[in-house]
Amino acid sequence: MADFLVAAGAFVLLLVAVGLVRVLRGPSDVDRMMAVQLLGTGGIAALLLLGTATGLPGAVDVALVLALLAAFAAVIFVQSGRSP
Repeated sequence: MADFLVAAGAFVLLLVAVGLVRVLRGPSDVDRMMAVQLLGTGGIAALLLLGTATGLPGAVDVALVLALLAAFAAVIFVQSGRSP
């Protein structure tokens, strides 16, 4: 079972790396922000999968912090685009 979780985590990390291309070459700021949200979600999934496979106790805590930072990044992006 641990081998399957490690393989799934590696696959998610591969997809996150592919999403990094959109961050670097996105045609607009909105596309880049959506790609960053994808990176955050993929990072959370990879952390949880690999943390479960290896038995690391702090992986869930790190994943929760990453989720919180991704939510704050989205809110700040929306606030910066709003005109007063």
